Amino acid sequence: MAKLLKAGKIRSVGVSNFSARQLALAHQVLAGEGVTLAANQVRINLLHRDIERDGVLDTARRLGVTLIAYSPLEGGILTGRYHEDPALARSAPVMRRFFGRRELSAKGIARTRPLIDAMREIGTSYGVSMAQVALNWVITRYGDAVVAIPGASKPRQAREAAGAMAFTLSETEVRRLDELSLT
Repeated sequence: MAKLLKAGKIRSVGVSNFSARQLALAHQVLAGEGVTLAANQVRINLLHRDIERDGVLDTARRLGVTLIAYSPLEGGILTGRYHEDPALARSAPVMRRFFGRRELSAKGIARTRPLIDAMREIGTSYGVSMAQVALNWVITRYGDAVVAIPGASKPRQAREAAGAMAFTLSETEVRRLDELSLT
């Protein structure tokens, strides 16, 4: 990657799903080549907060590496659509069912309902969707250390995602979602 960067074929170097140890090692190896590691793409959302426990967040902050949050809406689960109509879980795309199998189960939907209800309540108070609340939580909770990359298959979804930056959750709201997301 350092050779590709130096040859002008790429503009920056990033990795995906690196642990704290792998991140530190990649940073060290690239620094030895005079190259900065720009990013580590990892799963981050209200239902997947491993970066807080496994050292990835602390390591990224210490090294100045941006974390790119993929699946910030957890395959639609954090939009509330499966809670509004649990039957949709059975017809979800195969990969969504595979990666969200725990959350898309009847037990998972019941377990996450308090979080979804709180997101709905908070969204209503701002006049925004639950998806926007989930995205804003990532933005507000982690600050400059994390950038969210929500997927969008329709223009309205891209507009909705962009609207997540139009408001800021309060510290109380972030704490409430934090508590509910860890149950």
